[in-house]
Amino acid sequence: MAEKIHIFDTTLRDGEQTPGCQLATHEKIEIAKELELLGVDIIEAGFPISSPGDFNSVVEISKAVSAPVICALARTVQKDIDMAADALRFAKRKRIHTGMGSSDMHIEHKFKSTREKVLEQSVWAVKYAKSKNVDEVEFYAEDAGRADLAFLAKLTEAVIAAGADVVNIPDTTGYCLPELYGKRIQYLFDNVPNIHKAIISVHCHNDLGLATANSISGVMHGARQVECTINGIGERAGNTSMEEVVMIMRTHKDLGFDTGINAKLLYPTSQLVSELMRMPVQANKSIVGRNAFAHSSGIHQDGFLKHAEVYEIINPEDVGVPASSIVLTARSGRHALKYRLEMLGYLFEREELNSMYDKFIALADKQKLVTDDDLQALVTAEYPVKAEAVRRQ
Repeated sequence: MAEKIHIFDTTLRDGEQTPGCQLATHEKIEIAKELELLGVDIIEAGFPISSPGDFNSVVEISKAVSAPVICALARTVQKDIDMAADALRFAKRKRIHTGMGSSDMHIEHKFKSTREKVLEQSVWAVKYAKSKNVDEVEFYAEDAGRADLAFLAKLTEAVIAAGADVVNIPDTTGYCLPELYGKRIQYLFDNVPNIHKAIISVHCHNDLGLATANSISGVMHGARQVECTINGIGERAGNTSMEEVVMIMRTHKDLGFDTGINAKLLYPTSQLVSELMRMPVQANKSIVGRNAFAHSSGIHQDGFLKHAEVYEIINPEDVGVPASSIVLTARSGRHALKYRLEMLGYLFEREELNSMYDKFIALADKQKLVTDDDLQALVTAEYPVKAEAVRRQ
């Protein structure tokens, strides 16, 4: 049996911090319902103290969905925790996510504090959050990727002893390399005596393009919750991409992990988030990008058409993409042209196809893409009898 990895979706909190991607409450509810269908375990619905709108969104999301745990963010401040607990009052399963900086960079320059005071404040916050009639409390050790390991272990042990159900070890600045981040998680398992009383979570940012790799490394070293967003949106360069984490574990079954996510809904959910947040998905984005299952090189097209797995390690239908696509450009070969012509109903003998290919290449050199309409026009001009026969069918 594969071991369960909990998916903590923060699209509606960290993801919404992407400039220009703010959502109205009804839009957040629409995404939350889609996340519930997707099968996420935890939805971080917002940061209630930050604004009346965010508070109201957490309240309404709590009413709208029932299966996932609903999580609200709070600093280690009494007013924050009170507000988070109040916003969660309608949630079927409630989690407060509180925490503060764990690196000396944050302790000295952000909080103007000391390790001892951070330890004391963190323990108090967890205990106070536990008293607020919630099901779970998660503690985040912000900037754990740059924290002193001995202090990080001490902090982790202390908040677990105070009652934290989940401890989040964020690579807040996207600083870590996968091997080093994995070793940080392993260090905690080797040096925190009560670590098995809590779930260790990974929350990685993509400043160096390593968020997904770091998250997988963290899981391989003992973490059992991944914090991520749809399309990898989030602060600065973004967060760990949920679709990538899910499909890495599904593709590499030998890792022995499973998220329970309904992968067939990944692409539709990606499209919904992109539309509502007005944030286009880059064409070459893995799993959900427009070109993720598109083939334009003649060599690749030939191999794909002979056997899809020559160039595809994921069946597009498994993630909700209707089908792979053969894109015709000046780099395309005869096999791809023949394939697209046959899809349009045209059958060409070898010599005819060679002639058509020459005309196609001449056209493709003039424009970036050759569409089906372009092919129809080309056949009509060069082989009007064939074009008329197809029109009559």
